[in-house]
Amino acid sequence: MEQPVIDVRDVVKIYRMGSVEVPALRGVSLQIFPGELVAIMGPSGSGKSTLMNILGCLDRPTSGTYYLDGQEVSRLDDNALAHIRNKKIGFVFQTFNLLPRLSALANVELPLIYAGVTNGRERCIAALELVGLGDRIHHRPNELSGGQQQRVAIARALVNDPSIILADEPTGNLDSKAGREIMRIFQQLNAERGITIVIVTHDADIARHTRRILRMQDGLMVADEPVENPRWLLEEEPAPAAVSS
Repeated sequence: MEQPVIDVRDVVKIYRMGSVEVPALRGVSLQIFPGELVAIMGPSGSGKSTLMNILGCLDRPTSGTYYLDGQEVSRLDDNALAHIRNKKIGFVFQTFNLLPRLSALANVELPLIYAGVTNGRERCIAALELVGLGDRIHHRPNELSGGQQQRVAIARALVNDPSIILADEPTGNLDSKAGREIMRIFQQLNAERGITIVIVTHDADIARHTRRILRMQDGLMVADEPVENPRWLLEEEPAPAAVSS
């Protein structure tokens, strides 16, 4: 049987605010297998962002275990977690998190600089070309549309060649057209490169662009269901390089 790339077992996360304990996750278990394209949905306060932070090794569970590629990571120290984040996981956030004074190319280069890589410029250009921004590499964020800025963020997530991309509300600041462009890029990366992609979203239409939906409520996983007739944009629209934002 194929080993899950993400294996979460009875994970609890409790935040302590003075003498008050606030449970964010109440015993969550899930498995995600290599090459899956998954959405995590739930209302505000359901625990989906807390779960995403744990999946991305940005936080540790209070109890329970988390196996990433068969390695238990829930008890690793900060240095070990940072190494895993740098090598295995690419992050895409709602707010893009681009440095405004840097070009698209320089923003994409940042993970390589942090990793001590000094000859990665061609890799960065290739990542920008992959998301359809080969002609925008020297533009700063304020010279790009919202959809283009998010594509820069995706290129930055790709530059270390991760096996997993975690995207937290990646279309939340975009109009519907730009949101479809972003989802098409995720579908392309999943279909052509086999990257496992997990997307947190509150938007049911965005979730329809994935293959599987995990639903959360009150810190619990309450449903795990395949997407019937997923909207597969690769069959409907041109490749990213042909898209204008």
